[in-house]
Amino acid sequence: MAKKKESKQKKMNVRVDFTPMVDMMMLLITFFMLCTSLAKPQTMNLTMPSNDKNLQDEQKNESKASQTITIYVCGNDKIYHIDGIPNYDDPTCLKETTWGKDGIRKVLIEHVTEDGSTPVQEVMAAKAKLDQKKLENPSQWPDSLYDKELNKIKKGDIDGQKVPTLTIVIKCTDESSYKNMVDALDEMQICSIGTYVIDKISDDDLKLLEKRGIK
Repeated sequence: MAKKKESKQKKMNVRVDFTPMVDMMMLLITFFMLCTSLAKPQTMNLTMPSNDKNLQDEQKNESKASQTITIYVCGNDKIYHIDGIPNYDDPTCLKETTWGKDGIRKVLIEHVTEDGSTPVQEVMAAKAKLDQKKLENPSQWPDSLYDKELNKIKKGDIDGQKVPTLTIVIKCTDESSYKNMVDALDEMQICSIGTYVIDKISDDDLKLLEKRGIK
């Protein structure tokens, strides 16, 4: 019998053309560039003490005592506060607190002025309403308009009325850490404090802290 010839399988070369993918990738890149919002730089507004030599020291941080809180950021992660202007003859005016919502944040939120108002609570409530408006109609509240309204709220302009606001004076000792100073500034943002300053530690401040054994 004659042997059958073995059939040879014909090999096929498979070639995928990726040229159309180039156009697709360009479309995707263009799409993401147009639809992605770029990250905004995180900045923090600071109000520093005035350098005007014509001003008296008491005029640099002039505000009502009942609307002022002085914060001392000290070493060993310690933080203290004084309700009002420091009374350097009375070391008991210096009160120790902690970091976070149950500490200095609670002090700011629950602070009551001489007229019985709670400025931080009022400002935070107004900010919450503003945030809700922006959430419901984001197109009607661009960042520029939102920031403008938020600045008005922080200054005490709420619903066409002028309400009292707090002035916070932050003083950091040489033994305090940079992290703690940033934490204090973060609390200003969380509580929507519109007016706060980073002031220098004076000799009277050092004597007051020394009386309490604070570094």
